Amino acid sequence: MQQLINRRQLIKGLAAGTVLSQLGPLPAFASNQKRLFVDGLCFLPDNLADLATSGIDAYLCDISAIEAMKQADGTTNYKRTYQACIKSISAAKRRVEANSDKLILGLNANDINRAKQSDRTAVFFQIQGADCVEGSINNGLSQVDEFHAKGLRALQLTHHYGNQFSGGALDNDASGGLNLPLTQAGEALINKLNDNHILVDVSHSSPQSALDTARVSRSPIVQSHGAVRAIVNHARCSPDEVIKAIADTGGLFGVFMMSFWLTNDKVPTVDHYINHLKHVANVGGIDAVAIANDYPLRGQKNLLKLNNNNAEGVKQYLSWWHSLREKNVLGYDVEPEHVVIPELNHIDRMNRIDLALCKAGFSSNDRDKIMGQNWQRVLSDVLV
Repeated sequence: MQQLINRRQLIKGLAAGTVLSQLGPLPAFASNQKRLFVDGLCFLPDNLADLATSGIDAYLCDISAIEAMKQADGTTNYKRTYQACIKSISAAKRRVEANSDKLILGLNANDINRAKQSDRTAVFFQIQGADCVEGSINNGLSQVDEFHAKGLRALQLTHHYGNQFSGGALDNDASGGLNLPLTQAGEALINKLNDNHILVDVSHSSPQSALDTARVSRSPIVQSHGAVRAIVNHARCSPDEVIKAIADTGGLFGVFMMSFWLTNDKVPTVDHYINHLKHVANVGGIDAVAIANDYPLRGQKNLLKLNNNNAEGVKQYLSWWHSLREKNVLGYDVEPEHVVIPELNHIDRMNRIDLALCKAGFSSNDRDKIMGQNWQRVLSDVLV
């Protein structure tokens, strides 16, 4: 019987051909089977045609909305408030349901298989910061139930700075102080999230809060997007003990695309990205390694407009970077020189990463895990 090749297989095969010169020959599997691609953090694209072009079967989809708030020290914190996020998740749900030919609202891991089999993309709603849960412990954190009913399936405890639940990564100064622990309210929130089968995400948490979360949670936890502190000594990067603790829960660690947290070298390369994946595998095991984006599907928009000119693109981050340098936050003493790895700031990044893993000597089974199966396993374990 003649083998049929679906539309997305064709797109991925064609797209992979554009990077052969950079990443070597296509592996044999690419012509006749489709590897599962799951991304740890992205957004709903402006143009839904990007979903098929990316070749991604499923991803954690940040649907949160922010309110920018100046802090007493002059820095800016971006909080996902209840009012902002209840509106944004409602709007995202309507958009997904109105485009059911392209999107599936991910409610459990079976939706990944449904998406893969039907040429669609499953999106699992995520909010980057539990500031949206404004109710108290005394009322049972009932807003978690409300968000869950609207499709929320992953919640980050905080974003950059601490809140009533968790210490934040950027509260951590260079001397190691202010490594704030999980609070009593944070423990109650984790129990609530476990009960509701919502994935707990410690991205942006302080190291101590992440360790506490690994101890408290009855379900696997993740750092959906981050980097390795042993490679770049920065507050936004995670120490090995955090990577190991996350892995020990049965969770995973997603490495993202923000190059100033991947290398301090002047020119960021795909090899720098692969080095972080290798390190996570060495510390937490191959089952803990995953891919994340943290930019739109097509890539960081301003850098794309600049044709990936990092020298120009990094300028938009310098004011924020320097404000944290003045606070003596770990790692901000090193001036950033880039924002993206040009080869990966592209809608075809998943194919390119897969090919780079092949070139780096990862087996086909390990690449299956890194590119999607680890995410599928964790979502199977947590969501019902």
